[in-house]
Amino acid sequence: MGDGQAQGAGARQPEPDRDPGLQPERTRLAWRRTTLSCTAVAVLAGRQLIQSDAPGAVEAVLVLLMGLVWIVFVAVAHRRMQAMAGGRPPGMPPRTALLLVGCTLALAVGGATILLP
Repeated sequence: MGDGQAQGAGARQPEPDRDPGLQPERTRLAWRRTTLSCTAVAVLAGRQLIQSDAPGAVEAVLVLLMGLVWIVFVAVAHRRMQAMAGGRPPGMPPRTALLLVGCTLALAVGGATILLP
């Protein structure tokens, strides 16, 4: 006889709950990795501009815009990580998600534009 049949159908052991602290911690770490990636793109773009022979006004404005985009991204990510500290955070509003996608795309396009000769 199997283990479940020996105990009877009504005496089944409940499944153990998973640790509720692991998923929020993984999400916080993902936010930190993404913020670090955005920081690296912004810093490398600034470095590329500084090392170029004759940085133009377009490149300077692009780096400033990338800096502003980076600040917005870091602020939203920081708020999101703080919301996770108090248990389950509320769902992310669609506008915030769209803002973060826009920030990520702007950093990627800006970084690529600065690297082009």
